[in-house]
Amino acid sequence: MASQPLTPAEITTALGELTGWTFERDALARTFQFGSFKEAMSFMVRVGFEAEAMDHHPDWSNVYDRVAIRLNTHDAGHKVTAKDVALARKIQAIAWVG
Repeated sequence: MASQPLTPAEITTALGELTGWTFERDALARTFQFGSFKEAMSFMVRVGFEAEAMDHHPDWSNVYDRVAIRLNTHDAGHKVTAKDVALARKIQAIAWVG
């Protein structure tokens, strides 16, 4: 069963609770900047455990101390769903940088 994409109003409401996140190209997006490569990698490992537990995995990249994350749901036509908002909230709770 495919996930249902959120409406633009639902995405706007969710973004009001997700500091620093934006909606771009059909995804929730945020870049986190850490103090070092080691911090960025430890963040990615921690997020990886949460994503795996949810069976919902981000598109992300790492360049030295930065981690760029994009969230959308493949089985919803690469649109934002409640799963993406839930994972963004978990990521927000894990992050120790603003």
